Amino acid sequence: MKRIHADSFAPKYQSGKWSWDKNADRLHFQEHFDLEDANERYIDTNGYKFLRSINQEEEMIFRQVFVRSDTTYDADTVVINDVRDLVLFMMPKEFLSMKFVEFMHAPPVHRLIHALIIYFEYYLRLVEFVLIRRDELAGNMAQVQSEQTNEMKRIFSANLSQYRMLVARNYCLIIMGEGNMSKFYHTKPIVNISSKIKDKFFHEQFLAVATQIVWITMHRRAYYVIEMEMNRLFRSEHFLMNRSEYLKFSPVECSLLYGKNKKMVNYRAQCSPMVQELTNVADEDLPILWIGERKYRGSDRRISEIELEYIVPGPQLRMIDIAHGILGHPKRLYNTILHLDWPEVRFSNFSEQHDPYYVIRQPHLRIPNINEMHLRRMSQKYEQFFKIFRIYEPYNRELLVKWVERDKIINYYRSGGVLHNIFMRCEKQLISEEERDVPKIIHNYFDVVSKFRKKTNIFLADASHHKDGRPYKVKGDDHFFS
Repeated sequence: MKRIHADSFAPKYQSGKWSWDKNADRLHFQEHFDLEDANERYIDTNGYKFLRSINQEEEMIFRQVFVRSDTTYDADTVVINDVRDLVLFMMPKEFLSMKFVEFMHAPPVHRLIHALIIYFEYYLRLVEFVLIRRDELAGNMAQVQSEQTNEMKRIFSANLSQYRMLVARNYCLIIMGEGNMSKFYHTKPIVNISSKIKDKFFHEQFLAVATQIVWITMHRRAYYVIEMEMNRLFRSEHFLMNRSEYLKFSPVECSLLYGKNKKMVNYRAQCSPMVQELTNVADEDLPILWIGERKYRGSDRRISEIELEYIVPGPQLRMIDIAHGILGHPKRLYNTILHLDWPEVRFSNFSEQHDPYYVIRQPHLRIPNINEMHLRRMSQKYEQFFKIFRIYEPYNRELLVKWVERDKIINYYRSGGVLHNIFMRCEKQLISEEERDVPKIIHNYFDVVSKFRKKTNIFLADASHHKDGRPYKVKGDDHFFS
């Protein structure tokens, strides 16, 4: 990643200027801030202030202490964990609890954020399509819509509902306390008493962090559109704030964006739009509920596309020519806070013919086949035999404690703590460890190098039969790299 500030060392003195204060009859020191307007230093998300930018000192601390290690898989590529770590560093200090940090590192939450990114990638394209159609239908030169246009809109709306269904599936597994998420359930197992107040603040904090993660992943564009839709998904339209920055959609546009399952009732009996998606699932959409759990076998092309888009990891998205914001992009194209570095983009020589990361090309909506809905109803489904799973990066208590004590670590380095570079770390390690085990060093080196090289031995049988050769370990219902 590129550095925001050119100097690699933290400033010894504060940047600013001295001026004479006539009222106090003394010298006054006026600091120089990175941003001219103080309000631009923060961004308000659901009532919480997140950092929008970081200064030189914070950048040095983040890069050396909190950034994802180079020994992890795909360390040179932007993945969801990189965006999550950035948001955890820039979020308010009241979020720093062991329960919340552990919740954000849980694999089910990773799957939910992954589904949200896929959903908002398609949702922003559809909102842009709605705004363009709004301009085409207004004014003296308005265009007349044909029946084929209406049918195409219905297909777009059905496709968006399918992505929303995928988000709802992952969200319901969390709120029901399934598997490893039982520790975050709002009721205590023995006394069966609900912690409503704690669960309320926990839910608000997660919504704010999820909004920030999706917004940064989407190249920091359409913030108010993302915030409005995120709150609508997890709450309902009854509890949306009436802000002037939010877009106002007509009833026809709402039917296109929100789908046919949207129902508005009294706020006491209102369910969230995600739960409504699961109450009325069409027969041809039932395989969506098994995406990521079982391998789909059937002739429905749409289900195969959603499955491919969901199960392919971020670093391999360029191989299937799909864009999910900044996921899968090389880190060399971005700075520390994941802003696109345009000089580096120009030196990469991307063009319309060579643009695997959708930097020059713009993501677009594919014009569907008019008979797509009819063909999907006629598609055949076969029995699903193969179970699939995703392998996640492991996390330990030491990592969680480091995030909980984020402010203490930052204040320690600001008060005079030394930020060690690679030379100082090696020198300190040689002094502290007089007797070094050479075979252990070689073994650790090959463990790190093996993550960046392809395995020569391929097991044709089930990987679970080769316990010594498995590249992962099972913890509960999830799988982690060993």
